[in-house]
Amino acid sequence: MLKPLGDRVVVRFEEEKEQTVGGFVLAGNHKESTRKATVVAVSETGMRTITGEVVPPSVTVGQMVLVEDGQVLEVTHEDEKLAIIREADIIAILG
Repeated sequence: MLKPLGDRVVVRFEEEKEQTVGGFVLAGNHKESTRKATVVAVSETGMRTITGEVVPPSVTVGQMVLVEDGQVLEVTHEDEKLAIIREADIIAILG
């Protein structure tokens, strides 16, 4: 499993699907500014402030989050598509 460092988090994005009136399921053809994801791994060290204090991560493995589209590093690990993001790019915890 990937072990993120610093303030990074590994997530798995949900597949974007769109259903039409006729019942056909089509892949999303438009990009939204946010995406839903499940947290797969969280850094053990967390983020450091300017004074050197450690701020623990505010998310845990298994939580569903809303991620701002932006600086996302998409990777394939053990045949699974994952993304490495900064915790600051998580804008909400869902549910």
